[in-house]
Amino acid sequence: QVQLVESGGGLVQPGGSLRLSCAASRSLSSIPTMGWYRQTPGKQRELVANIRSSSSTTNYADSVKGRFTISRDNTKNTMYLQMNSLKPEDTAVYYCNVVALWGAQYWGQGTQVTVSS
Repeated sequence: QVQLVESGGGLVQPGGSLRLSCAASRSLSSIPTMGWYRQTPGKQRELVANIRSSSSTTNYADSVKGRFTISRDNTKNTMYLQMNSLKPEDTAVYYCNVVALWGAQYWGQGTQVTVSS
């Protein structure tokens, strides 16, 4: 089992920045893939970015490339999403997701990000 706790969401003006955090309940050495997804009402959850521990390879949705940065700190068992140049269309509930070594997938409870003036 892996418990995930997200934090860092909130209300920000267009062009502003936020940093989301996802703290895992166990060592990230057992979690090869971590990622952030987002969802708006009436739409499917979509991948924002993910990162692999073995190579630190990252992958981003086209809509956030150049604005968002995903990272992980294995010493703190925490993953981050730095979001810059935020746009109203980035408004969503953001979810932390991990895939453990044993193949199971886990989700955080979600954190609301609202971009509005």
